[in-house]
Amino acid sequence: MLVRDAMSTVVLTIGPTHTLRQAAALMSARRVGAALVHDPDAGGTGILTERDILNSVGLGQNPDLERAHDHTTNNVVFAAPSWTLEEAARAMAHGGFRHLIVLDHDEPVGIVSVRDIIRCWAPVRQQVPA
Repeated sequence: MLVRDAMSTVVLTIGPTHTLRQAAALMSARRVGAALVHDPDAGGTGILTERDILNSVGLGQNPDLERAHDHTTNNVVFAAPSWTLEEAARAMAHGGFRHLIVLDHDEPVGIVSVRDIIRCWAPVRQQVPA
């Protein structure tokens, strides 16, 4: 199975000046665990994950004052839609992260997460009659 078969095409893109609270609200509303942060001044596209927000709050930082660009990972590993799920899982395991931005012709077309890969690899649960 390929990344294109597992990835979510719901890609939330936010700006670098969004607060962490704003980012969290948008991520929650769209039920996604990561947002692309488009910041042309910082070299293009980065990623902000739920873990980044959690780490900030855990450090006692104010989510109404902290900006996305200060918590964004800019050294991003990108996946191609044609990668196998094994390649994506290997990249995640090697890098210690749970999301990959999927690029097609240098344009973001999706995000694949560990959850997406597990959903594809896990057998479908059978409904047990009551």
